[in-house]
Amino acid sequence: MLPRSAPHRPPAPLAGGLFGVLLLAASAHGTAGAEGIIRGVVDLRRIQVTIEARAASAAMGIPSRRPAELRPAVVYLDTAPRGAFELEEAARATMDQRDQTFVPHVLAITVGTTVDFPNSDLVFHNVFSLSKTRSFDLGRYSRGHSKSVRFDSPGVVQVFCDIHSHMSAYILVFAHRYFAVTDAAGRYAIGRLPPGSYTVAVWHEGEVRETRVVTVPEGGGAVEAAFAIR
Repeated sequence: MLPRSAPHRPPAPLAGGLFGVLLLAASAHGTAGAEGIIRGVVDLRRIQVTIEARAASAAMGIPSRRPAELRPAVVYLDTAPRGAFELEEAARATMDQRDQTFVPHVLAITVGTTVDFPNSDLVFHNVFSLSKTRSFDLGRYSRGHSKSVRFDSPGVVQVFCDIHSHMSAYILVFAHRYFAVTDAAGRYAIGRLPPGSYTVAVWHEGEVRETRVVTVPEGGGAVEAAFAIR
């Protein structure tokens, strides 16, 4: 079931057709042993979101209208170097439900990660997704309880609460480790890169906003790449 007062818009595919290109390791990258890092800032200052909660939320101490917030971007390699898909042991991550908001709003993980969805609110929640990458419905559960989902395929998963239509979030599932979520200042860093040229993509709120080829030199080191999202 979709959120009753918010139309569902499927997230736009990531560059490479929903991670399709991400499964192709880039070849002919340079000197063995040399490593580089791509880092920079994604300027999101003009993109702000105001959360509108139901009027009844005020009765539970939750503001019906909250200050505008900046939502992070995800920066990732659209083509990854050899060895990128040799992932470590399956990880675990958390997407909390707090003040009728998913925290974090954007979660980036690798294939095989299990995500816990604890309920930290006084009200019931019902987390679900209709995304092709991973659909699920966790049913209703109260404060202090948690349910989990394992993500075994790469792609974008949009998450909702069936009880609170203003709640939504994204989980980006990658087949490799070369990605980063921007911090509060818009900074990101993707490290442990062998020399070579990579297509760097910036995803924000359901779609890829910009792609650019960035080259790590033969000797490795840091390469700056700044993006402006309007």
